[in-house]
Amino acid sequence: MSEASSAIEVCIAGTGSYVPEKVLTNDELSKIVDTTDEWIFSRTGIKERRIAAEGEFTSHMATKAAERALEQAGLAASDIELIIVATITPDTFTPATACYVQQNLGAHRAVAFDISAACSGFLYAMKLSKRLISDGAFKNALIIGAEKLSAFVNWEDRATCVLFGDGAGAAVLRRAEPGEGSIIATEMGTDGNLTHLLNIPGGGSACPITPANAGLHLATLAMQGKEVFKHAVNRMKEAAEKVIERAGLQAEDIACVIPHQANLRIIDAIADRLTVPN
Repeated sequence: MSEASSAIEVCIAGTGSYVPEKVLTNDELSKIVDTTDEWIFSRTGIKERRIAAEGEFTSHMATKAAERALEQAGLAASDIELIIVATITPDTFTPATACYVQQNLGAHRAVAFDISAACSGFLYAMKLSKRLISDGAFKNALIIGAEKLSAFVNWEDRATCVLFGDGAGAAVLRRAEPGEGSIIATEMGTDGNLTHLLNIPGGGSACPITPANAGLHLATLAMQGKEVFKHAVNRMKEAAEKVIERAGLQAEDIACVIPHQANLRIIDAIADRLTVPN
């Protein structure tokens, strides 16, 4: 039974992913910024990240992940009724990156739009599309999380540049058949009081990029790492506990937890705090 006891259950019919070919290792990063492989790995668990090629945009990566998800789902692009791209690194401010993906796929029947929710964006897209399918507005949806964060990283800031890379993941959601597994429960939340902890301060209407400030790295990621860590661990623990309760389950019923993978220390801290069996 779904979280809203809806007559229309929703399942994940297929998934796909894509990462660029170019690999940037920690050793290579140490030639760009004052860091070492040991420093990065001991603090993040990261050995390498993928970097999009010149001329490879968020929409290109999103399209490739989408094609693989469609193939696994056994659907043609022309079957898709809704496309949601979750990204903070769109090809352009307008039109939406989802519009480019629609064009690339030839999914001309699909309603297409973007949402911007950073690390949690894919889950927001899943929640939204699930609700729209459950309500009968659409029979299926293609949701994609895609980022070209290498274009918005300050490569002189070792606190942030070591963490981020490029890639895309996609899933096809559709109405579930009787007896088929479905999405049971989701949990979302927002705390606007913490917007200062991780942001890209420039490039929007509040701080347009001009010739006078173009060299100040205002259009790159800025982060207060220790505070982000603390809140990420606490909020992810809270969300996990709430969604387990919403699903009518106990922690010991959970066989596998797949957390956000920005940082190994965050994952380890969450594992220590959750009562889910190892």
